[in-house]
Order: sequence, then structure tokens, then C-alpha cells
Amino acid sequence: MSSFVYDLGMASLDQYLDEQLARGRAYFSREEALDRLKLAPEAFAAALTRLIKKRRLVNPRHGFYLILRPEDQIGGAPDPVRWIDPLMKYQGIDYRISLLRAAAFHGSSHQAAMVFQTIVPKQLRAIEIGRHRLQFIYQVPAAFAKANLSEWLDSMKSDTGFARVAGIELTLLDCARYFRKATGINGVAQVVKDIGAKADPRKLAKAAAAYENSSVRRLGYLLDRAGHARQSHALEPFVKKAKVVLPLDPSVKPLISSLASPTEKDSKWMLTINEPVEIDF
Repeated sequence: MSSFVYDLGMASLDQYLDEQLARGRAYFSREEALDRLKLAPEAFAAALTRLIKKRRLVNPRHGFYLILRPEDQIGGAPDPVRWIDPLMKYQGIDYRISLLRAAAFHGSSHQAAMVFQTIVPKQLRAIEIGRHRLQFIYQVPAAFAKANLSEWLDSMKSDTGFARVAGIELTLLDCARYFRKATGINGVAQVVKDIGAKADPRKLAKAAAAYENSSVRRLGYLLDRAGHARQSHALEPFVKKAKVVLPLDPSVKPLISSLASPTEKDSKWMLTINEPVEIDF
């Protein structure tokens, strides 16, 4: 194919990108662009490659492209909140932004979310583009379907639209369930302190039914520690279903079990407090 055809493809794609940006869409799919431009796949691929090298485009997932405006080129990509929704729709996967990014959205000022964390019902590899790292945290489909209800979700607004974010109740439950990915027990304790009082006790109890009993008890204990009595009380019925006492942090194990320090037991939540909890009041 002649260089003239490649250059024509480049010019056509450049114009298409400008059209997309004028519509407030800083993204497109391979299928959409091919249908609009009527280019041969070879010419289209060559034009894409040139624009990626020029840092006009990035490709977070096969077939899905982000258009970089000049202000986006420093970070290597726009803020993921601007494109997570169209990306997940393109892949046909439901989602919710959660953990530390959701906690910050709901007012946990202690949390600096270095990773953009999203809960999904499918195993997905992480995305790293420039300064941005997206982590996809798997929740089994049955539990995800029970939890990811519209009444328990919120909307995170950006200049390009809205993205689905866990409501306060789901954010607390997700942090308790995936606490290792939320900077550990103490990180979750701080989130609970910061935003726990905003949780609706009834919503919290209903949403908790989609989570493991151990995670709910962990959250109940942390709500108690933070002084959020109404919210912790709503989770007390889950203790009745507990059959065994479990550690607050199951990842903490002494190197030599015979030398392990005595651990405090919390009979209310049927937990052994094997990790000291520190909260910045």
C-alpha cells in the first residue's frame, strides 16, 4: 500500500479524533472508527500506530483507545474516572469504583488513592498507563450481583460524564472484605472513622448480606471502635450466624506459634484482635 494511502488514513483518523473531542468523547473503539472512516484495516492500523507514537492516543485494552489532549500527555492518560465507564461498557462488564478512591470520594480525607480500584465480577488484569494504575478486584458473580444494585451505588462526575461508584455502605463493606488492598486493617479503620457515620444502617445491613460473615463482623468491630454505634448495631445480627471465632486480620501469623503474644478476644464480634487498631481522631 502506498504512503499516500497511509497518509490519507492518518489525516482521516486525525479528523475523527477532533470530532470525538468536540462531542466531549475522549475515547473510541476500533469498530466505531472503522465504521465511520471506511478505511482498510491496514491503513487504519498504520494510522493508529503513528498517532500512538506521537502520544496522541493510548490503548488501555485491545480495541479501545483514549484520545490524549495536551494536558493529558504529562500523566500519560486522562484520569480514569473519565473513561472507566465507556471502557467497561465496551467490554460488557459491570463494575463499581470502590475502596480508597470511593472512600476519598465520600470524604475520607486521610486516604490518598494511588491506585484506581474497581470491583468487577470477572478476573481482569491491571492497566498501567503513564502515572495511572488501575486495579480490578474480583468479586464472585453471585455476590457481585447481590451487592451492585443501583440503590447502593452513587455517581462520580467528571467533565466527560458519570462513572459508577460504590455508595458509602458498599465502600465500607468492600474495604472490610478486601482490607489488604485498602492499606490493611488500620487503613480501613481510618476509612470507617472518616465516613462510617454517613452510612445508612438499614442499607448497610441489607448490603452486608452479600458479604462473608467474617468481613461483616470485621466491619462491625471497626465501627464500634470508631464510635459509630448506630451503624455497628445494624450489623450485630450477623454475629448470631457465626460458628467460630476468627482473627481480625487473618494474614497476621507469628513466625513461631508457641511464642505468639496473647491476643485480646472480642466476644461481641467473635474476633480475636491479633492486630492493634490505631485510628487518627
